[in-house]
Amino acid sequence: MSRSLKVRDLTLRDGQQSLFATRMKQESIDKLLPLYKEAGFYAMEVWGGAVPDSVMRYLGEDPWVRLKTISDAIGGVSKLTALSRGRNLFGYVPYPTSVLEGFYKEAIKNGLGIMRIFDALNDLDNVKESIKLINDMGGIPDGAVCYTVDPKNEEPEPEKCFFKRLFGKKPVAPELIFTDDYFVEKAKGMEAYGAKIITLKDMAGLVNPLRAASLISKLKAAVKVPVDFHTHCTPGYGLASVVMAMLHGVDIVDTNIWYFGGGSAAPAIELIYLFAKRMDIKVEVNMEVVGKIREQLKTVRTDLAAFDLHKGDFPKDFDPLKDKLPEDVEALFDNAVAAAKADDEATLLDNCHAIEQYFNFPKPNLLVKEAEVPGGMYSNMVAQLKSLNAEDVLDDAMRLIPKVRRDAGLVPLVTPTSQIVGSQAVSLAIDRKKGNADYTTKSNQFISLIKGEYGHTPVAISPEFREQITGDANEHPYDVSTYKEPANPVLKECGDSKLAVNNQEYLLLQLLPTVANGFLKKRREEEYVASIPEPTPEEKARMEELAAPITGQCERAPMGGRVIVVNVKKGDKVKKGDLLVVYEAMKMENELEAERDAVVKRVFVQVDDVVGTDAPLVEFED
Repeated sequence: MSRSLKVRDLTLRDGQQSLFATRMKQESIDKLLPLYKEAGFYAMEVWGGAVPDSVMRYLGEDPWVRLKTISDAIGGVSKLTALSRGRNLFGYVPYPTSVLEGFYKEAIKNGLGIMRIFDALNDLDNVKESIKLINDMGGIPDGAVCYTVDPKNEEPEPEKCFFKRLFGKKPVAPELIFTDDYFVEKAKGMEAYGAKIITLKDMAGLVNPLRAASLISKLKAAVKVPVDFHTHCTPGYGLASVVMAMLHGVDIVDTNIWYFGGGSAAPAIELIYLFAKRMDIKVEVNMEVVGKIREQLKTVRTDLAAFDLHKGDFPKDFDPLKDKLPEDVEALFDNAVAAAKADDEATLLDNCHAIEQYFNFPKPNLLVKEAEVPGGMYSNMVAQLKSLNAEDVLDDAMRLIPKVRRDAGLVPLVTPTSQIVGSQAVSLAIDRKKGNADYTTKSNQFISLIKGEYGHTPVAISPEFREQITGDANEHPYDVSTYKEPANPVLKECGDSKLAVNNQEYLLLQLLPTVANGFLKKRREEEYVASIPEPTPEEKARMEELAAPITGQCERAPMGGRVIVVNVKKGDKVKKGDLLVVYEAMKMENELEAERDAVVKRVFVQVDDVVGTDAPLVEFED
């Protein structure tokens, strides 16, 4: 083989997040880990992204336990990787250096090898501190440049006048911002800050094959560190673009294993392997063991049916080491490679789509392709409109995305900016439908973006627009000195335990306060219940006796207080005036005496019990 290709497996993080809403339980992962250790991937993405939030919110699991468990099982054979948003980590606001430092230190201690660091604005100021900290702590910082495209022009209203249509001024096309040089300069900046890997992060799957050829070639020439290509198959470019990246010298590619690949996820490693064989490239993975993982993942996907984005429409069962393909399918692979070498993008795409169709991978999402937005952004907009009973403005909202992006400084569409822009496009469409001025309705997050709190946008926001949205023409970056540590209260109902009992738990409160608060409170409640000793047989018998309904005459507390003397027991014969109980109320001792001759049936209280007004104290036989 002429050269080797490293593989970063995304199955346990991005794969399940893209297809199954990050609902894969720890018990399912545990069964796969011995095989993953044998497979020998260069790297495994297992953490970050939606994992810390989702495993707490939906599975009741500890994100730190997930990372440490995988690390212990893999034993350093593969580098464990995570995804973070630079200074925002997993949240949406910038954190001070002390929080970044504490988080990275704990993550590396628990087995993290590579931290992939990106910024939603491609603002290098937002990633440089993280890159430095990861290097200082012995980890590998992976600088991810977020790929995006220049938005299409907003279509103007059609002119009704014939002469205006004929002789009116033609709109001037805006200057292109997201050129190859733009991405190369970002990559060089990250390398200069200390990044040990550069990733072209194509979150929406918009890198078409010829752009992949151009960008990967230029990145390889511009930086000395390995180059990784991360893309998705949503609009139909993914497989063909990875093939083109391989042809042009990419060092690492991101893939998923068969039943977790394709569609809105990254391409399947099995297809990449078949292409690599034809391109004289050795894939540095034990494909026999990958086959064993694949068999188990089919069961895992079946178990995740309730969250399956493609409703259980599985790809055809296939083993690239054993199964022989029909001649016409073999020809598709050969034709695709030949087309890639000839820079024939149309033929390359046609053959790759035919391959995916043969194996029953999802078809390209043409709506996402045309709109040039991430699939998750589109689904969020649909959900928002449904909640507002305004589905009829979806097309208008989609058309307004380019305008909102341009007004907001041409931000790339990746979390959280994709949600901010999508939501604002929806509001803009609804404003126009109501006859309101543009941006009558604006979210707090959009205001923060325009203020400058998220960082520097690729194109400077006009002072006039900033004043329109925020009331101030001046930029106001987020001030990390205003960051307030989250409260860590004592839970009296849980035996006076603190909400977060160690550094890992407090870091969860810092990063995801709302979700972590509920998760940790439930954990403390469970621990407190478990700490209560089991009652003795005598205590169980007494509890059952006291739970029986009262049928006889009963002496009750005239007011609330603390019992300090109990002078009788079950079976005692008492005479009128005999002392039964002494209790303290309002710092005064009160004696309760028998009102008649009787036999004691039950005594409800013990010394030091605190009772309320009218609480039963002693019951007598009928």
